[in-house]
Amino acid sequence: MSNNNSQVATQQPQSLQALMSNAGVMAKLNSVLGNEKKAAAFASSVISVANGNSLLRNANPMTVLGSAMVAATLDLSVVPTLGMAYIVPYKGQASFQLGWKGLVELAMRSGQYKNIIVEAVHEGELVKKNKFTGEYEFDEDAKTSETVIGYMANFQLTNGFSKTIYWTIDEVKAHATKFSQAYRGGRNTPWITDFDAMAKKTVLKALLSKFGPKSLQMQQAVVFDQAAVKPKTDENGDIDLNIDAFDTEYVDNDGNKSAIAEAAAAAAGVQDAQAEEVKS
Repeated sequence: MSNNNSQVATQQPQSLQALMSNAGVMAKLNSVLGNEKKAAAFASSVISVANGNSLLRNANPMTVLGSAMVAATLDLSVVPTLGMAYIVPYKGQASFQLGWKGLVELAMRSGQYKNIIVEAVHEGELVKKNKFTGEYEFDEDAKTSETVIGYMANFQLTNGFSKTIYWTIDEVKAHATKFSQAYRGGRNTPWITDFDAMAKKTVLKALLSKFGPKSLQMQQAVVFDQAAVKPKTDENGDIDLNIDAFDTEYVDNDGNKSAIAEAAAAAAGVQDAQAEEVKS
């Protein structure tokens, strides 16, 4: 994570195009992404994503910028087809949303994971389960129909530890109903437009959050996941582009606040441990 004291002056309000082409914004993108070419390509992708969605075009451009900065700092693309991260409009704001492929990417970067699998389970494929031992047996050749009955996620660590969890389709839908106001209301949301991707992310996130080792990047991704993030502006109109200074609002997921608090505390613990390691 970059903690440079990077700020950019702006006169509110500005369009997203103006914000993303601002010299200060481009300098920050260059800092977190490593080079000007990559920064320019990322800025272009953000503008393209926003222009391709009428709700994003009308969303608060500062929250689009905030979501983009979170994705850039995590070095995750916001191009929807890649499934790494998304900029999602809701109630006039844009939220950063982590994709399941982005979650896998962040986990694998830690070097502690040997393999990560997340898959939809069809009728017939769940051969055996034991809820008391947490052991499951799946067989894709035993599939009897295309109907999805649930989702499984599994990881294997380099030290040999492995863990699998399985959620039924009803458990996944119950989670979406509990934690997404948009889903409950039947409004436009990734839970409606791409249920499979959201289901995979939810089950994988539950597995890694409870049983997997979590790097600082993974912890920070969880903190910002599904949050409308907005850079702070001082009385002179200067915007602080460091994500640690951003205001966050969970406009579609108030019930996630306790999990966010736990993730933030864990992230702080990782930082403290790293600091102590450097001292020693």
